[in-house]
This record gives sequence, structure tokens and C-alpha cells, in this order.
Amino acid sequence: MQIVKNSVVTLHYEMYDADNNLLDKTEDPIAYLHGGYDGIFPMVEEALHGKAVGESVTVTMSPDDAFGDPEEELIRVEPLDALPEDAEVGMMFEADDPETGDIILFRVTDVADGKAVLDGNHPLAGLTIRFVATVAEVRPATPEEITHGHAHGEHGHHH
Repeated sequence: MQIVKNSVVTLHYEMYDADNNLLDKTEDPIAYLHGGYDGIFPMVEEALHGKAVGESVTVTMSPDDAFGDPEEELIRVEPLDALPEDAEVGMMFEADDPETGDIILFRVTDVADGKAVLDGNHPLAGLTIRFVATVAEVRPATPEEITHGHAHGEHGHHH
């Protein structure tokens, strides 16, 4: 079966930066609902359209097509005493966005002089990404998956 709208695609992937450093890869395959449901990068979805099991694609994405450019307003300097006692570089914290009410995940990027730098940007923001994917399985989506807008099952979403 070829990948078409409303098919569930299971794949393995590797992501590399512009210097060919491996950033991420699947241990277990991931599954997404194909056809504009925002389950995968749009450029990758476009490249996978029409492919079948065993076929691979390589897509190079600018920051705009991947994780975006870093936004200065998502970088905050907070007093260390406003954070847990054991705060250190690499720790993650959730905070509410006062404008939207959304939850933003911040990571501590620096600690010095009684202050911590918190960055709410995606860790891969600003990077050009090369995404290499190999199709492991393709099947028709169930009506429930189409209604929910995502894949269910072993490698998909679990309710």
C-alpha cells in the first residue's frame, strides 16, 4: 500500500544537524496519521506521500520548516531562590504563559550570580535539520483515528 491521505504510517527516523551530528533517532518506530493532521513535519509528510514500505526519504529543513527560530521573549532570567533548591543546568520547568495561558516548558541553560537563565525555546530551535525516514508500515486509518486526527495503537497515540 502506498502512503495516501488517511493512512497510518509507521516509520523509523534519524535527525541530523547541519554538521551531520545525530540529534535524535527512533528506538521504536513512530506512527502518524497522514494527510495534513500535523502529526509530522509538513515537508516530511509531503516527501513520504506515495511511498511504500521499505522506501526512505531524506528531507533537509530550515529552522522555519522544523523547530523555528529562537524567540528572545522565551528567554528569562530568574532569581535562583524562585526555583527549587537543586536547580541546575539542564533541568526543566513548566510555567504558564501569562498572555495565552498555555504551558511553556523552560530549560535551565545557565546558573550564575544567584540567577538562572530559563529558555522556553525548543532545544533544536534555530537549527537546520536533516530528517531521514524509512517506512516500516502503511495501513488505512480507522474512522476513529480520522475523527481524532491521530494514529492509535502500538506506535501511535494511546487514550
